[in-house]
Amino acid sequence: MAAADLNDDKYELDPVFTNSRREAVIIFMTWVAGLLWAVPFCYANGYLTGDGTEFTMTMGVPTWLFWGILVPWIAADIFTTWFCFCYMKDDDLGAAPEDEVVETNVSEE
Repeated sequence: MAAADLNDDKYELDPVFTNSRREAVIIFMTWVAGLLWAVPFCYANGYLTGDGTEFTMTMGVPTWLFWGILVPWIAADIFTTWFCFCYMKDDDLGAAPEDEVVETNVSEE
């Protein structure tokens, strides 16, 4: 199927799908950004420092651990909280089939 076929008016994507896809892309890109920060930072500052017997400390924690794991983890928690409560859309999924059956059975009695 050609890319032009997907852009035809006869293929209208469901809003629930487009919202879910957009949110998944944002979450994945945020995860990639965290990965690209944490792994190289921890490697460069935790493994490549001198003989490995002495580390610089930040607030009582090794600096590579503080800036490479702790701070990104806290930033990810803050981002996740904001994303879930402020950005994600609550889409209407319609009535469940079970609800329709229950309503018709009650009205018949």
